[in-house]
Formats: sequence, structure tokens, C-alpha cells
Amino acid sequence: MFNPFRRSPPAAPATSDETWIRRIADSHDRSALAELYREYQPRLVRFLGRVTRHDSLIEEVVNDTLWIVWQRAADYRGDARVSTWIMGIAYRVAMKALRDQADPCWGGSEDTELETLLVSDPRADREMRDWLAKGLARLPADQRLTVELVYGQGHTLEETATIMECPVGTAKARLFHARVKLRNLLPDLAGEPGAARAEGTHDEPY
Repeated sequence: MFNPFRRSPPAAPATSDETWIRRIADSHDRSALAELYREYQPRLVRFLGRVTRHDSLIEEVVNDTLWIVWQRAADYRGDARVSTWIMGIAYRVAMKALRDQADPCWGGSEDTELETLLVSDPRADREMRDWLAKGLARLPADQRLTVELVYGQGHTLEETATIMECPVGTAKARLFHARVKLRNLLPDLAGEPGAARAEGTHDEPY
């Protein structure tokens, strides 16, 4: 029953990202765009580094992505996190840019440090991070990007599926196969051929 004296629950506070998007949409606030750029440029560079080795292409995609955000901020409805929306734009721009390249480079960067990706212990040594970087470079692009989005960028599988425009089940399968391949590759990179292959055969997608 309607009670005119009952207070409505307070609305969830807008995140900084949402505030910046709203300011861009409402008044084309350039300072808000600058804040978004500072926040997302490192994330986008890291993500795009899993797609191409070409620094010039990465810079182009980052700029094109933020230009689209500037133009279409009013289209953001809050159905997903701002980060998911922006990464989805970056993914589509990157795929188009690669299709337009005469010689697209899908290898990713083996020189980019993986930091703590797939490694929970921040004290993990540089050698392990290098092995992981090399292992990721050997994965198919769709699996490499799924790993980066989930472990590197902190997106859920549902958000990753939205960004990559695929069913959630496909994102799960890509992550599963990527983890198995990495587990099989890392011993070889460490000079222990086949040490982990038996273990990987017992996993199941979750």
C-alpha cells in the first residue's frame, strides 16, 4: 500500500566515471574528458597492447575511443559500468582498425610487463612475469583479450562478454582454454617441457 510518509531509499551515488560522462553529455565539459583520459588511457594502452605491437595504432585507437565517448556520452544509460562501455568501444574500434590494416599484427607485445596478471603474490619475481607475458603472446587473440579483461582489467565474465560482443558461455570457454594453454606453456618456457600437461587435462570449464 502506498504510504506518502515513507521515505524512498537514497539513490546510489554516482561514480566519478558516471559524473564525468554526465558532465560531458550535459555541457561538453572538456575538463571531464581530460579526467576520463587520465583514468582510462593507461588501461586502454595495456588492453590494446594485447592486440597489436604497433604503438601508433594503439595511440590512434585510444584517441578514437575517447572521441567517440565525447560524441556519444548522452547515449550512456547506465546499463553497464562506464568502464565496460568504454572498453567495448575500444574493442570495436581496435577490431575495425586491424581489419583496415594491410598487415595486421595480432601478436601482442612480449615486452609489456604483465605485472600481477594471473599472479596473486605481488612479490612474484620478474622471471615469472616474463614467462606469463610470453605465454599470453602465444594465445589466440580472443583468448588473450579475455584473459586481459578478466584478470588484467578486473571485468566479470558477463562484462567481458558485453565488451567482446559474444555470449557469456563463449567468454567462459575462452578463459578456460586460455588457462589450460598457459598452464601447459609455462613449464616449456621455464625449461621443463610437458611438466604441467597432465594437470591441465582434468580441468572443466566453470
